[in-house]
Amino acid sequence: MIATQECVVPALRRMLDTQPLSPGKVQLAWFATVGQTIDRSTQVSLDEDGTLRVQARDRHWARELARSSRLIRAEVNRLLDNAVTAIEVTTDTTSDPVPTDRVRAGRSRSRR
Repeated sequence: MIATQECVVPALRRMLDTQPLSPGKVQLAWFATVGQTIDRSTQVSLDEDGTLRVQARDRHWARELARSSRLIRAEVNRLLDNAVTAIEVTTDTTSDPVPTDRVRAGRSRSRR
């Protein structure tokens, strides 16, 4: 038996590949990556420099998104052809970014 995720992501990616990068495309990739619950608690936009700006409803969601930012970026990039270079998370109540893993695409940290 084939897992649903193994079928849906390639099909969705194939559909998105033919579309230009737009706010709607970014929103769909975000929804497909994080699911309905997180999507309802956030707003996203993609800057020209590749920074995915995520505005979370509160500090709880912001903290959880910041913790998962590396995985989220990898999954969103599967659908957006590596358009996201970094994720910046803020909350509705403050414009100060919540610390995230700001490692840019193409750079890696060495493990010791």
